[in-house]
Amino acid sequence: MFTPEGPTLRELAVQALSSTMRGYDLLAPKFDLTPYRTPDRVLEAVADAVRPLGPFGRGLDVCCGTGAGVGVLRGLCDERVTGVDFSAGMLDVARSAHPGSADGPAVEWVRADALALPFTRTFDLAMSFGAFGHFLPDERPRLFGQVHAALRQGGLFVFPVGAPPAVGSRAYWSLLGFDAVMRVRNALWRPPFVMYYRTFPLAGVVDDLVRTGFTVRLLPMEEFGRRPDGSPRVRLVAASRA
Repeated sequence: MFTPEGPTLRELAVQALSSTMRGYDLLAPKFDLTPYRTPDRVLEAVADAVRPLGPFGRGLDVCCGTGAGVGVLRGLCDERVTGVDFSAGMLDVARSAHPGSADGPAVEWVRADALALPFTRTFDLAMSFGAFGHFLPDERPRLFGQVHAALRQGGLFVFPVGAPPAVGSRAYWSLLGFDAVMRVRNALWRPPFVMYYRTFPLAGVVDDLVRTGFTVRLLPMEEFGRRPDGSPRVRLVAASRA
């Protein structure tokens, strides 16, 4: 839910009519007051699921935004944690929110496009939260390839994926309507703002990860329960570099 301290309708409209990068630069100061920030419940559940898969030395938060994933990585990694994002505004907020401390891993922030990461075999663990809607389906192989190249041998790339809402449910129509509006907006207005909710299907994602060279495990996150058919509502994708 939006709060009174969060962005106004006018501010959201200006953001939506900007480029993806400029939109997030504008939204950054109030981003953590919007429903777009990954909930703490999800962050904590991912941390609990990943911790037994360690130990980890160096961690990477891909498309770190205001740094919520960096906060998770600081509790999982011993040496260094890096947040990377293409929005200078989001990185400014992240630096203030996660200044680092003497009793934890070093923290650094890098401005870069996730489709052109400036790392090679550097990290033991990479994760990402809430960013994949900013990449079109034909960009996924390149994105996954960049993360694969940034990981050391045996490194893990992890992220949660929720099950799609039931066809005909309120959530189903809400996401369908949002994506339809965004497609019309991008067809009629430049520069584009890329953000879609229905372009990251689990089966296609796993196929792209495997083709990139990852070995993939799907771990049910039981904290979020199961659907009527017995399938998990949320899975953790754990993709390892051979």
